[in-house]
Amino acid sequence: MLTAKDYKQVFDNKPIKLVCPPFTLLVIPNQSEQSRLGLIVAKKNVKSAVKRNRLKRLCRQSFRLAQHDLPAVDIVLLARRGSSDMTNTVLFEHLNRLWSRVQKKCSGYS
Repeated sequence: MLTAKDYKQVFDNKPIKLVCPPFTLLVIPNQSEQSRLGLIVAKKNVKSAVKRNRLKRLCRQSFRLAQHDLPAVDIVLLARRGSSDMTNTVLFEHLNRLWSRVQKKCSGYS
């Protein structure tokens, strides 16, 4: 997702909320034929710019690998405190679980 309007639409339209220890996902159906991802990694939760960028890279890569299995939804991923201290493998496992939960909860949207 590219614009503030896209993010605002997700926050305002009663999204489905999925939570795991390092991340919170907000999901709403969209009008396009593919899923879209928006990332929010706040400086308040992840202090170091290097760690914030690492988290964003990992989330984007995981989303790219799972995108073809997801229905047409807009997803906002919020990083929580402590997520930057986890290893790449653990983060990928959490993200993969979240993508499968999105797939199950939102399968009627496509």
